[in-house]
Amino acid sequence: MVLEEERVLIYTDGSCLGNPGVGGWGVRMMWRGEQKELSGGEVETTNQRMELLAAIEGLRALKRRSRVTLVTDSEYVRRGMEEWIEGWEARGWRTSSKKRVKNRDLWEVLLELSRCHEVEWRWVKAHDEDEHNLAVDELARGAALSERAMMRTF
Repeated sequence: MVLEEERVLIYTDGSCLGNPGVGGWGVRMMWRGEQKELSGGEVETTNQRMELLAAIEGLRALKRRSRVTLVTDSEYVRRGMEEWIEGWEARGWRTSSKKRVKNRDLWEVLLELSRCHEVEWRWVKAHDEDEHNLAVDELARGAALSERAMMRTF
């Protein structure tokens, strides 16, 4: 994917071994030929929380206001930010069917971080030919496996 030089390209992914279960997230950031990767995990979580956390950590890692293209294979994250979040916020964090928004804590953080930047949300098909999506999938899965291994040592 070719982008303008001043845009930061961020790929994100989340993974969960069981749902709920041990999870991990991965981020690959690219800007002006430089690349940085981040990952982490949690013991008791869901895949959707890890997808959200990956986007949060990618935006949180930016050191100044930036123009960002954030690429995710999660329709939940992309559609949440592009289609649903304004309505949720306007309805007091309720869905159109008046149910509480799941993962509200993370949605609120992601919304706040996205307002600090100019973010374009893009979706990419998971496990397809996109090398960066495959790389963040490996990072997320590796982080989840690492968390699971840490659990077994105690």
